[in-house]
Amino acid sequence: MDLTGGFTLDHSDSPAAPRSGTPAPGAPSTGLPAPGAPPRLPAQGGAGRRARPGTDAPPRAGAGDRPGLAGGAAEARGRAGDGGTGVRAGAGAADGGGRGGLRARPAVTELRLSAFARHRSAAHRLGPVTLFTGPSGSGKSTTLRAYEALARLCAGDTLGEVFPDAADCVPERARPDAQGRRGFRVGCTVDGPEGPVHLDLAVQVEPRLRIVGERLTGRGRTLLATALRDPGRPTVQAEWHTAGSTPVTRAPFPDDLLGTALLPLRVAGKTPGQLEVLAAAEQVVVGLRSAFACDPRPASMRTPVPPGEGRLRRGCGNLAEVLHRTHTDCPRRHHRLAAVAAAGCAGPVTGVGVQELPEGTVRAVLERGGRPATPLARLGDGELRYLALALTLLTGPGVLEMDRIAEVPEAMQSLTLLADGLDRGLDERQAAELLALAVGIAADGHVRVAGTVGARTAAQARRTPGVTVVDLGT
Repeated sequence: MDLTGGFTLDHSDSPAAPRSGTPAPGAPSTGLPAPGAPPRLPAQGGAGRRARPGTDAPPRAGAGDRPGLAGGAAEARGRAGDGGTGVRAGAGAADGGGRGGLRARPAVTELRLSAFARHRSAAHRLGPVTLFTGPSGSGKSTTLRAYEALARLCAGDTLGEVFPDAADCVPERARPDAQGRRGFRVGCTVDGPEGPVHLDLAVQVEPRLRIVGERLTGRGRTLLATALRDPGRPTVQAEWHTAGSTPVTRAPFPDDLLGTALLPLRVAGKTPGQLEVLAAAEQVVVGLRSAFACDPRPASMRTPVPPGEGRLRRGCGNLAEVLHRTHTDCPRRHHRLAAVAAAGCAGPVTGVGVQELPEGTVRAVLERGGRPATPLARLGDGELRYLALALTLLTGPGVLEMDRIAEVPEAMQSLTLLADGLDRGLDERQAAELLALAVGIAADGHVRVAGTVGARTAAQARRTPGVTVVDLGT
């Protein structure tokens, strides 16, 4: 039975799912589901009275807020006896779970680009450190963009905020259907305590930007399915697994928000089926929201900045402010950064310091032992990018300007660094040092890396144990 109103979704564990850039035979040219009947889930138990429309739980305060891991979901997990985190330690292991520590951190282990920009029917396995390479125009940057887009949707951003230029994501050869619609499809698999959980999404771009199909599956069961039932309304029809006296719950969801991220606000967590849905949704949300896109811009890193909260921004223009904080709050990591700087920067380096200037700003310097310190403003672009990326790897969500999940203990959270042009401006030695640092940090299970690199660094990475290289040019 078609669960998404005509929208056929790929699954990573299906033998028929293609893993190359070749379109699947008979794939629709638009990449979009056809409008149709609401999705139907298989019954899990006897028939019974329907839940009241719109929810299977009482209204909660804050239900109009952005989606995420809500207090109601944590309460449901607490009633189930697992501490309210939604993640059970020791219940499973994500890929690269670490050396003997907690192995229950959710992690994205596959990215699917069913129809996105120049990608068709592509599925990429992701390891602890994954680097995409290929010639210019092969789709390296758009691959990372798809990952970041899923992460932002899980954090509660609207479709318009995530895709301000959505037309660029539609495959060039996608022809409009009879209703003049075109769009794209993406998805991922998040591994963790609940096993592999698959999220797949269809987005209509023309004539109006909206989500027209979403499916969340785990352990062979469809847990959530949405479909466009009435094109004239700004909603999709959603059904999620209940397995109580009522096998499923149906409700309209807004067509500009990810349904999976809304589930913790809508599911009561009273039946085994509801708890299963909550656990799978929370695993996906935690796994995807851990992403931090880092794109160091050396020009903005040379200017002294006022001290502040000390959370590193995407462009790393406030690097000195963050170093001012880590020098005091994280001395062990700061000391390790100094060792990394010594390995990748010119001249002798004995430390990374911060100077407070008379006008109330701070600037970072490389300490040179008995010689005068060198302000970071005097370093080359490659050295600045190298230091910023190393700092990102050595810190965690608390030191980065990213969406933190307050309801989940930090020991259960991880960081996925997204670095487009990871080796941009770096020489061979710096690239090798950064790769070694990434592999070493990722081995502990706290940090994962997905980046794009050129041919030279890709050749280095293929010789580096622990690095997965995906060549998009083949």
